[in-house]
Amino acid sequence: MNIQLTQQAELKLKHKLGDKPGAIRLIYDTEGCGCAVNGVPGLRIVDEPTPDDLAVETESPVTFIVNRKQAVFFEEKMKLDADPAAYAFRLDSSGQHYGTNIQVVDTRA
Repeated sequence: MNIQLTQQAELKLKHKLGDKPGAIRLIYDTEGCGCAVNGVPGLRIVDEPTPDDLAVETESPVTFIVNRKQAVFFEEKMKLDADPAAYAFRLDSSGQHYGTNIQVVDTRA
């Protein structure tokens, strides 16, 4: 899996990460959506990858991961952009728009 980050997205993620170590986990959140195949994408800042995580390729120094069970919900090549006026992100692929108001939640200890 590969995510191309725009310059704006990379800057906002680096700002969110700050000086603390961490990785960005791409998630497919199904809580409250009724069914396991209905969900919304999200970004979570985590302390470190777990054994269930797969590395996501980027050309950025920002580390991206995805849970191997959730990887099926995403296409192989995607693009992440950021809204310059807010901390909202947009995730797209050649086949679909995943979301235009994706939030980053910092879950680090």
